[in-house]
Amino acid sequence: MALVAPLGAEHAVEYRFVVLGYLQDAKGLPRPGVRIELTREKTGFSYLGETDESGLYVIVARLGDESLGEALRLRAGDRTVMVAVRFDPANHSRARGARWDFVDGRPVDRSPLFLDTLARFLEGR
Repeated sequence: MALVAPLGAEHAVEYRFVVLGYLQDAKGLPRPGVRIELTREKTGFSYLGETDESGLYVIVARLGDESLGEALRLRAGDRTVMVAVRFDPANHSRARGARWDFVDGRPVDRSPLFLDTLARFLEGR
């Protein structure tokens, strides 16, 4: 007898880590069309994205509970920041992720705003 994961399991919360944020110039204006790359340091696998007209980017990485503490490299244009994968591995109902904005090229950790930003993004779809 073969064991098969439920259909759609890879889309379940425990298999997703979302990194999102905004890119703005020195005047606070959005930077659309900027390439974003999120790379798993452990495997070298990259996820690609691009900012929209409001400067927002959203990248969904396939990371499971075993990825807790893993390092991710987030690159926006020519700027890079290291992102630590943090979440409660016992909680499989709350979205997992981080918010990193780039303001005038400087990375700014705004992870406390992650859930609200993700909810607004999903409502706008």
